[in-house]
Amino acid sequence: MTMEERLAATMWLEQDIPESYRVGTPVTQREYLVGGELRTWEGPLQEVRSPVFLKTAGNPEAKLLGSFPLLSDTEALAALDAAVTAYGNGTGPWPSMPLEERLRHLEELTHLMVTQKINVVNLLMWEIGKSHHDAETEFDRTVEYIRDTIDAVKELDRSSARFSIQKGIIGQIRRAPLGVVLCMGPYNYPLNESFVTLIPALVMGNTVVFKPPRIGVLLYRYLLQAFRDAFPPGVVNTVYGEGQVVIGPLMASGNVNSLAFIGTSRAANLIRRQHPRLNRLRCTLGLEAKNPAIMTPSADLDTAVQECILGSLSFNGQRCTALKLLFVHSDIFEKFLDRFCAAVAQLRFGMPWEPGVFLTPLPEPSKVEYLSGLVSDAERLGAHVANEGGGASFRSFFYPAVLAPVSPVMRVHQEEQFGPVIPVVRFEDIRQPLDYVARSDYGQQVSIFGQDTDEIARLVDALVNQVCRVNINSQCQRGPDTFPFTGRKDSAEGTLSVSDALRVFSIRTVVATKANESNKELLRHIVRERKSEFLSTDFIL
Repeated sequence: MTMEERLAATMWLEQDIPESYRVGTPVTQREYLVGGELRTWEGPLQEVRSPVFLKTAGNPEAKLLGSFPLLSDTEALAALDAAVTAYGNGTGPWPSMPLEERLRHLEELTHLMVTQKINVVNLLMWEIGKSHHDAETEFDRTVEYIRDTIDAVKELDRSSARFSIQKGIIGQIRRAPLGVVLCMGPYNYPLNESFVTLIPALVMGNTVVFKPPRIGVLLYRYLLQAFRDAFPPGVVNTVYGEGQVVIGPLMASGNVNSLAFIGTSRAANLIRRQHPRLNRLRCTLGLEAKNPAIMTPSADLDTAVQECILGSLSFNGQRCTALKLLFVHSDIFEKFLDRFCAAVAQLRFGMPWEPGVFLTPLPEPSKVEYLSGLVSDAERLGAHVANEGGGASFRSFFYPAVLAPVSPVMRVHQEEQFGPVIPVVRFEDIRQPLDYVARSDYGQQVSIFGQDTDEIARLVDALVNQVCRVNINSQCQRGPDTFPFTGRKDSAEGTLSVSDALRVFSIRTVVATKANESNKELLRHIVRERKSEFLSTDFIL
């Protein structure tokens, strides 16, 4: 069988799919959340089809999953108005609520989410083609992130629960919310990467307008009631529809105080430039990357191959932290390439519900065509597909293509492929990969492989001022969530980790007075009688 025929053979008849993994009748979603009310949309809907194709009497067909609302600017602005009202210029019930009480609302959200785990995990599989194991991992990691955030904000609150006296001034410094936050997550981690901005924004006292990703949207149908029941009216509001229809008016209103966006730098720039008061807008952006791996002559090939497989092909390479360019020293180039291609051949491909599956269908409708174009361009300019069957495709399936040797004139050397195409570059002089990192538009992470301590030390010192994380003998990755996650250049703005996210969605605010006896007594009285939420020495255990 050709690789195309093997890919075609992965298609299932719907009745043969295990019942627990089926999605059943397509869901017509008309609900959206505004001001604590689930409103019904009577206008046009966007059809949602799965990247999973199923066998039929004729040609394989993409499974119809349902539809979601294509709201107009009127509904989007109503959601924003609800968030603005709930914030109340900082005096609304949510921003003025004691932190301990806000945490109880987050705990209620967690409880309600867990009851929907099966539904959310199944739609993660069907909407974005994520394996069942990875979909469960994303859900569990999101719940863990909420709990870690609760612990982190308690620690932050404890460190702020005291007064400072400096040069005759007594003051208390705490963190205050920014206002209304517009949260937009990516399709590759539609739950987790959305919540890593949504949750810290909420816990710090902001109100939120949330737009689900363009792919991976239906799973939020099962969370709308959780948002409604866990929070006061207007704290979380949702908008659905075309970005240019619903996002432009939100930004143009000037009432969005903070933009939390994970996607491309081009889209981020288009969105924020629509805000009329840019100096009032705080941005937290997770953007694209072109993370390289550098294999030195002393690299342990077993480790390098294993980590580069995970780094370049986990979730089909659809991660901003994926390894997207492999630099391999000429001394080990052939050996690495042979072992890497052999390892790719061992990866199981199939449908998301199949046990042990590693490679799955791609969710973006035009992705196969785009990746095929990258391969054709590289072949035309002197590279070849090094692995058997590489670049073969069938419907939404694209079998990984290992391209070698890749040079700077090829598109795949510069463009972020965000998919299972692995460009391998041969180098003689270490200055070649270092120059690439220095000149790149991106500066998120890099992986270096080697056992020569002198060389590794030199590479670390050369790279730490170019990227924000240097991984030694391991793939690029985000976790653990307690580590800072950010990037230089066009790769990020702001830092996301459990503790850092609390800071990017808040601002340090100080209440101060001269340290004379009259003012001290005034502060004592306020604290003792618990007259202020801000001026307080209480903290959460």
